[in-house]
Amino acid sequence: MALLSVNIDHVATLRQARYRKGPDYGEPDICRAAHEAEMGGADGLTMHLREDRRHVIDRDIERVRELARVKFNLEMAATTEMVRIAARVKPHTAMLVPEGRDEVTTEGGLDCAGGLRKLKGVVARLKDAGCVVSAFIDPDSPQIEAAYKAGFDVCEVHTGPYARAFARAGGDMFDRRLTVELERIAIAGGEILARGMRFNAGHALNYINVMPVAAMPGVAELHIGHAIISRAVFGGLRSAVAEMKSLLVRAEDFPMHEGDHP
Repeated sequence: MALLSVNIDHVATLRQARYRKGPDYGEPDICRAAHEAEMGGADGLTMHLREDRRHVIDRDIERVRELARVKFNLEMAATTEMVRIAARVKPHTAMLVPEGRDEVTTEGGLDCAGGLRKLKGVVARLKDAGCVVSAFIDPDSPQIEAAYKAGFDVCEVHTGPYARAFARAGGDMFDRRLTVELERIAIAGGEILARGMRFNAGHALNYINVMPVAAMPGVAELHIGHAIISRAVFGGLRSAVAEMKSLLVRAEDFPMHEGDHP
């Protein structure tokens, strides 16, 4: 069964919409969110410390890292500043992602092939700090090979194109565009595993589209945030996490061979 790591960044987004003067007041409290996610069954907590600090700030990751009783995953750009912060905070996993100042969320995978030389050094420094190191990449063979050469322990496959295809097709698993995107993830997962790396997946996964990905052989973790926080607005975070976790459990029985769709 795939483990669930809950991204709680958007709890800080809501706080920062009104309270921007400091980390010691204002609500909602991101530490309470971490607790509620754990109580709902989260296997991990994910936070993305962006260079512009648009939602999560340094104090947030320090506090949650100290309080977390599950795996703590820090998403970060491959910059000197972020490597220094990761070496100090010591997340269980440091996941390198591309970062653009104008993007709302991460919109594509890390270019491991184009930045191989630099990434080798960044990965080595993070490993020296005791971190498991992950790359957020598109499901492309050259990027997987480059991630392997750079020394990454984990590849998280970008599932955004699959999620868009799922929405366009209305979840029709006989839609060719949807099955192509799903197959790309599955093939990438096999290539990742064949190189001895862990296969994770994430981005734009929600309660409707998650099961086909969760059912893939060898997928270790799914990283999901926006859908869970959105549902929590109406039903509470603990319940929202528990509901997503139940889908991952049910995915063990999800049919994955061709022609046997629900």
